[in-house]
Amino acid sequence: MKTILLSALLLCTLAGSSQGLLNKAKDKANSITKGKSSGTGLSNEQVVKGLKEALSIGADNSSTLASKADGFYKNPEIFIPWPAEAQAMKDKLIKMGFQNKVTEFETSLNRAAEEAAKDAAPIFKDAVTGMSVGDGFAILKGNDTAATHYLREKTYSPLKEKFTPVVKTAIEKVKVTAYWSSLVTIYNKMPGAKKQDPDLNNYVTEKAINGLMTLIGKEEAKIRNNPAAQVTDLLKDVFGKK
Repeated sequence: MKTILLSALLLCTLAGSSQGLLNKAKDKANSITKGKSSGTGLSNEQVVKGLKEALSIGADNSSTLASKADGFYKNPEIFIPWPAEAQAMKDKLIKMGFQNKVTEFETSLNRAAEEAAKDAAPIFKDAVTGMSVGDGFAILKGNDTAATHYLREKTYSPLKEKFTPVVKTAIEKVKVTAYWSSLVTIYNKMPGAKKQDPDLNNYVTEKAINGLMTLIGKEEAKIRNNPAAQVTDLLKDVFGKK
């Protein structure tokens, strides 16, 4: 009887040990494969670094493009138009023969954005650096502007807060408010004129951010699809193997 009991205990012990070893092996395998995409050999951490590098380079390139003369004004994708809330004012001014002054004001809006873009890259790159990314592979496997969309979604408010003073300075430098005040003075003398007072700082800031995000998205798409745009080893590793 003792022999039978000892044998039974030994079998249970061996079974328990085998199960424990099996569990450990599974855990080890999971830890090795965690965060890796099938066939790429990249970790999630590497992918996140690659995505951030792409966005940082995109911010640099976009800031350079947008800050050139006519960078906003002659780019229909990011041109800043007359504020929609004051459209009735614009229509009346044009009807009264003030098209040139309307054009001057719209030009000033775009010049302010171009001026602000000169200092945009560090602000956008700080937003990229501080951005928390959980699943890098989901973004990597997304559409051509998935990382830019994620950047906009996760950092817009703090980015706007930091960018607003830069835009305000640019607005003052190119005298946007002076152009606007001139038009308001003319408009207020018209019969039935209603007070127009858009927040030009907020308007230009939002339009400038959206314009720069549009350009960053194009840069991201270029890096994803054009090997020549993958200018670092990390970019080649991440986007060349996706």
